[in-house]
Amino acid sequence: MTDFRSVFGAAPDGVWAAPGRVNLIGEHTDYNDGFVLPIALPHTAKATVRRRDDDLLRLYSEQGDGRVTEVGPAGLTPGGVTGWAAYPAAVVWALREAGHPVGGLDVHIDSDVPTGAGLSSSAALECVLAAACDGLYGLGLAPAELALIAQRAENTFVGVPCGVMDQMASLCCAEGGALFLDTRDLTQRQVPLDLAGQGLRLLVVDTRVKHDLGDGAYARLRAGCERAAALLGLPALRDLPLAALDGALARLPAELRPLVRHVVTEDARVEQAVALLDAGDLAGLGPILSAGHASLRDDFGVSCPETDLAVAAAVDAGALGARMTGGGFGGSVVALVAEAGAEQVAKAVGAAFAAAGHAEPGLFTALPSAGARRLA
Repeated sequence: MTDFRSVFGAAPDGVWAAPGRVNLIGEHTDYNDGFVLPIALPHTAKATVRRRDDDLLRLYSEQGDGRVTEVGPAGLTPGGVTGWAAYPAAVVWALREAGHPVGGLDVHIDSDVPTGAGLSSSAALECVLAAACDGLYGLGLAPAELALIAQRAENTFVGVPCGVMDQMASLCCAEGGALFLDTRDLTQRQVPLDLAGQGLRLLVVDTRVKHDLGDGAYARLRAGCERAAALLGLPALRDLPLAALDGALARLPAELRPLVRHVVTEDARVEQAVALLDAGDLAGLGPILSAGHASLRDDFGVSCPETDLAVAAAVDAGALGARMTGGGFGGSVVALVAEAGAEQVAKAVGAAFAAAGHAEPGLFTALPSAGARRLA
């Protein structure tokens, strides 16, 4: 492992960290102005950073190719930086575009958030740079403001039309809780999530199937949702009540009906999940997770054979519920399991993958963790 001084030849000004996330429930609702319920992971992207006296951006990643990426002002434009470096570069661009006085930076990145696993490794990169810039340049921005900057960076600079959930989770989550977020107005509440206290565990299964939300499929889904809302005369699908769903579906083209059904029922599932957590019934989340997966698989069409297999194997082995988490097209599954049966579920999923000839999945426990913070 290389340290900051060996790469850049000077001491850093500070170190920040920002986590990846697991979304308990509320998938593809954020760009429909809906509700989400993520937790931050203990896995983080760490940025060791030093201010420069010029406008040059120099980026190095422990997980990269061993080279420093240098970006001058002329190259800091949408599409001008590719690969992992696009995400931190995009944040500097977005801050400058918003009028914030952010100069040059030397940045050393070291991340243990699995990439391409639906756990928001890209948002962690964006948010750690946003937090570092805020601290180094004294911008005084609130976490939600930084999240919007990071979202614009990904939307406009990187070219992924994501909602704001991932960035809000990375910046705003609290240890020991889930973030109940209204993505329309960014009102939020930390909902206690004491899994261990109820003998439960959240098991994350990384299927090793890499996904790329920039390949166009995600954008087509978002466009379909926006088209449906427009046809229904609504600002967003969030504004369609569950009780009015059947009538609304009858007025839509057949290809849009499954998208609308998923979003409206998923918003309802988030509210159901929050009510259960508030009542202390964490085990009651299980059926909600499984119902969410069925909706993502059958209506939204973003699951894949590996995520379906992980869900089925986990539930067959005793999980209370399971679903894919993240944008889809691969990535990870989250399963709610009893602490006493966690090892059995993990072994069953591994055995199912081996029998199907899939690569061995990654398995770890998701602990509700803190959002972005300064480490040194």
